[in-house]
Amino acid sequence: MSILLDPPELGFKRPFNREVCQILHLTNNNSDAVVFKVKTTAPKHYCVRPNSGRIEPGKHVEVQVLLQAMKDEPADDAKCKDKFLVQTVAVTKDMEFANVGSIFEKATKSAIQERKIRVLWLAPDAPEPESHENANGTNALEDELPAYSSPKGDFETPAAGLGKSPEESSPIPPPNFNEHAQREFSTPQVSDSKSSAKSPTPSNGKSNTEWEARLSEANAQIQRLKDKIADQGLRQRKIGGDSEKPPAGFVQQAQSIEAGVPVKIVASLCLLSFLIAYFFF
Repeated sequence: MSILLDPPELGFKRPFNREVCQILHLTNNNSDAVVFKVKTTAPKHYCVRPNSGRIEPGKHVEVQVLLQAMKDEPADDAKCKDKFLVQTVAVTKDMEFANVGSIFEKATKSAIQERKIRVLWLAPDAPEPESHENANGTNALEDELPAYSSPKGDFETPAAGLGKSPEESSPIPPPNFNEHAQREFSTPQVSDSKSSAKSPTPSNGKSNTEWEARLSEANAQIQRLKDKIADQGLRQRKIGGDSEKPPAGFVQQAQSIEAGVPVKIVASLCLLSFLIAYFFF
């Protein structure tokens, strides 16, 4: 089951230093829907949109064939060897909802109808190739060119994009709003807030000079407490030397008292150490 092709040959007018576009009309005059594929022997030189699809009974599809710009203009007497191949397969009832690729894969070799289209390089003032349709709407080329057998890898499917930029052709992945991504995004914010609370840098508006003054004041306080402890130890030793020796039962208790440090002094030292560690470390 073949379709009507118009024009039967694709003619591209010079110059070829720019993109040249031609329209290929595919008409389905059968009672059943058909699917088609367009292939070419030079897939790197052409872009076809669409390069495959479905045609309902009595409908037609316009296929845009774009010849890419050439770096070197071919000679005027040079002949083009490029060809296009249009393959069609009738859509059966069991494949009504299948895609084009599945229908072609499951179709037998005899069920695939093929039509070849030549490519012509025309002069800038050359006329367009004439249509082979006669007055009653039939295509004379149907009788002239029978269905071809499958080629041996000469034809390939050309690109489907037509003049698309890389930004338009590449799909943009949708953003990921799942719970895992939100947790990963919120983790550095929490750690930053904790580090800023512990940092003694000017988050509360105080300069380094004020912190240095506090540090020197704390060191002076520690030195005064050390001197006070040393004075108390000297006094206790003097009092113990002038008085009479205590009984043997109280010697161990007196030694423990002399060796100890008052609780208030220990508490104040701990408090100062905590403050120093909190503000500077």
